[in-house]
Amino acid sequence: MTISLYDAIIPTMIQMLGSAQGWIEKAKASDLADGDIAAFRLAEDMLPFDYQVKSMVAHSLGAIEGVRKGTFSPDLEEPDSDLEKMRLNLGAAENSLRALSTGELESFVGQEMHFIFKAKDVDIPFTAENFLLSFSQPNFFFHATTAYAILRHMGVDVGKMDYLGQIRTAPAG
Repeated sequence: MTISLYDAIIPTMIQMLGSAQGWIEKAKASDLADGDIAAFRLAEDMLPFDYQVKSMVAHSLGAIEGVRKGTFSPDLEEPDSDLEKMRLNLGAAENSLRALSTGELESFVGQEMHFIFKAKDVDIPFTAENFLLSFSQPNFFFHATTAYAILRHMGVDVGKMDYLGQIRTAPAG
């Protein structure tokens, strides 16, 4: 059985974006202040929660948009520190990914693209599939796991099933 680029990337990103929205709902229901959550980092040399959430969007929908235009650059804008805005950004990314077609993703295979970070004079060439599978997808999971770990560390009532979210099971039959 062959697997498409779409199947290798999009359904799991949709799953995790939905999960993250659930974590944020639980964080909003906690006694913690939005600003305290947004600014929390696991280690001094790591970026805070709000950046982790922003990066989930950047390495899912933003990665697809980067492939479409042939370049992807880091988003250097300040992240939203309001939990509801973070949740809405994740939801918007999820909805946009749901609107993608398998055909569009497959049309990217073999397409040249570049990761460009002008501030550090970096230009890394990729094929679209290698960018998505070896750069954005691992980054997406790193930021998702870090965001989850921050909430867990802060005492938000999230567990493994919250992390996994809505898993895709075989149809009953």
